Amino acid sequence: MKIAVVGTGYVGLVTGTCLAETGADVTCVDIDAKKIENLKKGILPIYEPGLDELVTRNVQKGRLHFSTNLGQSIHDAEVAFIAVGTPPGEDGSADLKYVLAVATEIGKTMNHHLVVVTKSTVPVGTAQKVKNAVIAALNERGSDLAFDVASNPEFLKEGAAIDDFMKPDRIVVGVSSAKAEEIMHRLYKPFVLNGHPIIFMDIPSAEMTKYAANAMLATKISFMNDIANLCEIMGADVNLVRKGIGSDPRIGNKFIYPGIGYGGSCFPKDVKALAKTAAENGHKMRILEAVEAVNEDQKSVLFNKVMNRFAGNIQGKTFALWGLSFKPKTDDMREAPSLIIIEKLLAQGANVVAYDPVAMNEAKLTLGNTVKYTENEYEALKDADALLIITEWPEFRSPDFNQMGRLLKNKLIFDGRNIYELKDMTQLGFEYYCIGVKTN
Repeated sequence: MKIAVVGTGYVGLVTGTCLAETGADVTCVDIDAKKIENLKKGILPIYEPGLDELVTRNVQKGRLHFSTNLGQSIHDAEVAFIAVGTPPGEDGSADLKYVLAVATEIGKTMNHHLVVVTKSTVPVGTAQKVKNAVIAALNERGSDLAFDVASNPEFLKEGAAIDDFMKPDRIVVGVSSAKAEEIMHRLYKPFVLNGHPIIFMDIPSAEMTKYAANAMLATKISFMNDIANLCEIMGADVNLVRKGIGSDPRIGNKFIYPGIGYGGSCFPKDVKALAKTAAENGHKMRILEAVEAVNEDQKSVLFNKVMNRFAGNIQGKTFALWGLSFKPKTDDMREAPSLIIIEKLLAQGANVVAYDPVAMNEAKLTLGNTVKYTENEYEALKDADALLIITEWPEFRSPDFNQMGRLLKNKLIFDGRNIYELKDMTQLGFEYYCIGVKTN
């Protein structure tokens, strides 16, 4: 089965590579010629565990190809995935210009029946806009070629995207014809054989499913962060509260870890986009508006703890940061809490020394030389007034605390991810602040 995937970001590259891994003949398309040349050389534009090996293997097997020529790539394909970016506009709505540009180009160049699939996260109604764009382009050619549009939202977690695609909880596909359903079922047949469910539904429901899922997960995070802040005020320990409520199967223990807010490419923009879509249709999403507000406030919680500890004056102080990416196992800096924290520290005249296992190059694109970067986590601690833990990378969980104590000017840690225990840190002689636990 021949497939075209337009867009070589997280979604497009993972989708194309994983489909190739199951035997499909896949061409990944991008207008960025430099990116395509790098991919042909095995240089990936993103960091995702295991993806480079998978790309290399499938290129060598002749199942995975890269091209800047969309028309050529879809000429013998049965399915064309649109997996380009949908960045948030100033009003929070999803910007569909890239999606619709691809749809128009497909309409200009297709020469046989094609299932055009929106893989990007898009608002309800986008598939109809894609269909209209393809029809308009076909009409300009005087062509009446038949085609189908489908919605196949992704549910990939950055840092675990390969497993999520190859071993999905579910595959959601929105279709409007039996032919499109048959083709999409055939495409995902390897996953059905492994017992993973394909849920077919109408297209608007599929589009809504993606937004609803991300909004629900974001709600759990913001709710738990709100509870964490109340725990500190009341003298409760949010870590114990989390265990207590997480054991309830109706709640579950996922996405209820307190911290310094969610970030990344999905939750922030999807919450905003869903709220905007509702507003455009006369409905106010009061819970989601609160979810977003709590999340924005939460990104400042660790900074506020620093300011309180230093009596409001951090001029000339040096702070070591462990972690920059919005979460572990990715170099994604989009909406990362570290950016807010660094901005606030610098604005108060502090110095920042940072280390992240994979995200420092990506961070430099935004932060430039305003921050000093180090080769390892311990180098960042030298003569720092305090350590701020921003991202819960596994290698930060069991460090050499004796070495840390020797390197830091003060044995002072602000833990934005609660990866240590207050009791343990106190016994080791550290002054330790975390989220949702009263420390004085």
